[in-house]
Amino acid sequence: MSIHFKRSLSLSALTLTPLIDVVFLLLIFFLLAGQYDREGRGNNLKLRRAEQAEPTTLPGKEITVRVSATGVITCDNEELSAEALEGKLAAAYANNPGRQHVTIVAAEDSRAGRLLTVMDACQRANIEDYAITTE
Repeated sequence: MSIHFKRSLSLSALTLTPLIDVVFLLLIFFLLAGQYDREGRGNNLKLRRAEQAEPTTLPGKEITVRVSATGVITCDNEELSAEALEGKLAAAYANNPGRQHVTIVAAEDSRAGRLLTVMDACQRANIEDYAITTE
């Protein structure tokens, strides 16, 4: 009498092809990662530090311009006219070309005309990075 074994479905459904693919991909990844790591360690250069070097631009100081409800423009607790503000912003931009930031703080009931005056002063001083906030 012969015995017949039934094959289970789980044994016939298990394939090793995806597992082998994953192992090969991991192997390639670690081989490449090890190669880049070895290249980085090969550069044992001692770099000399400069003693007299200074940065070419000064670190940016954020300028805050306030517009009151009566239309008074203040910058650094100093009341300024539109022309004086433009001169101050142009000097700040000359010290920090391209990196100067201006924050315009406008009172809730300030006039839009004075706010536009400050924005125009920023544009004439080549400062494009400005933000408008309210109190």
